[in-house]
Amino acid sequence: MRFFRPPSPNAPGAFSFWLSLPQLITWGSVFYTFSLLMAPLEAELGMSRAESSLAFSLALLAEGLMAYLVGRWIDAGHERWVMSVGSVWVGLGLLGHSFVQSITGFYAAWIWLGLGLAATLYTPAFAVVTRRFPQDFRRAIITLTFLGGLASTVFIPLFAWWMDLWGWRHALWALAVLQFAVCLPLHAGLLRGAPRPPSRLKHAHTSADLVPPVSVREHLRRAPFWLLALFMVLMMSVTSALPAHMIALLQEAGLSPTWVIAVPAAIGVIQVVGRLVLFVFERHWDVHTANRWIPGFIPLGLLALLLGGFHPLGALVFVLLFGLGNGMITIVKGTALAQYVSRDHVGQLNGLLGMPIALARAAAPLTVGLLWSPATGYRVALAWLLLASVLSTAALWAAQQQALETRD
Repeated sequence: MRFFRPPSPNAPGAFSFWLSLPQLITWGSVFYTFSLLMAPLEAELGMSRAESSLAFSLALLAEGLMAYLVGRWIDAGHERWVMSVGSVWVGLGLLGHSFVQSITGFYAAWIWLGLGLAATLYTPAFAVVTRRFPQDFRRAIITLTFLGGLASTVFIPLFAWWMDLWGWRHALWALAVLQFAVCLPLHAGLLRGAPRPPSRLKHAHTSADLVPPVSVREHLRRAPFWLLALFMVLMMSVTSALPAHMIALLQEAGLSPTWVIAVPAAIGVIQVVGRLVLFVFERHWDVHTANRWIPGFIPLGLLALLLGGFHPLGALVFVLLFGLGNGMITIVKGTALAQYVSRDHVGQLNGLLGMPIALARAAAPLTVGLLWSPATGYRVALAWLLLASVLSTAALWAAQQQALETRD
């Protein structure tokens, strides 16, 4: 008797919904629990804040290093074993983390977890639904991100509660059980019957394709890929830098302690609202127009904070715009390469950007910290982030224009 019956391979909504549950668990178990683990691990291992933070940067670098191989395996039709092994890998990493007794072991655990994240988070999942639903992959990706956007809202309080009940080591056991008992069966059950690589299929490309099927190397000779790479690296640096400094930034804006905690916790919900708006209304919008304007929420939010003089109202407008923009821009980043470069090689193309994006994500919070000063606060850092977000948006516009002109 089967306890889990995979949805029809022709039902992108149901398929993406079930695939989003492992996203919720993995994002919550690894990304959003790190900040809760920092204090007890620093106390037990005698680490400074810089030493503990290095573990997360190592995880991001390990994820980026593995991204191309994962994308290549998925493009070759091995998605089921890639994401299933990834769930086991992350589960073993969380279990191993619970036995850490040294700084070296702590770093090793997070490098291990970073390698597992490359096979389990949005990038491989986006490649999976793009290959399975080539005519409706954007809507499938929007569905996929609904639960993932709630990861911080669910897992920060849940893991904090488990830590109070059992201590951080046993709380990690509970997270590992979720990987083995929920994520692994879902990946193994859902990802049966992966499409074969395009080179083995005899099909005619429709007029909806932006470019004819060519090799990955050929795409690297064309401007749209590099413009989208610039868009993703710059925007990822902005969206990675802000969460790490959000609490301090809101404190500097003069919000009360209650609001300083409540506002960042609400960002996950605001992100999901943004994705819901996109899901409901995108059939009535031109997809390319939506792609063009969605990234603008991020610089508009930063501008509101700068022009508002760090007034609490300006901070709230900033968080609202950032939450909506960050929620919807995940869809743009997840679909842009397929829409403007190639659907057939989306796994490998995303994988090629894994290391540059990982470096940007690791360096951005440090850069903002270095730009902060007692005299000016975060103003210089926010001006830099504003410039980066504007340049990122311009790069997307240029890539889109070139790709659409090539199609015409």
